[in-house]
Amino acid sequence: MPSIAILSEAKQLHQVSDRLDSLAEQHPLVSEAILRISGSIRSTATLLEVLVATRMTPLPPVDPTII
Repeated sequence: MPSIAILSEAKQLHQVSDRLDSLAEQHPLVSEAILRISGSIRSTATLLEVLVATRMTPLPPVDPTII
């Protein structure tokens, strides 16, 4: 299903954002820039989730182990 594939990508983007947040803590000289990039990625992931929720309904039952 396309919606499951999109949600899987959104989850991966959230994970990238989390890793960037962690890197920002380790690199104070560039932490502000990294946090801005991380926030942008997190926002994009959220927009993908909203897109699926509003444009691709009804969603099939999702097995949380695959996304």
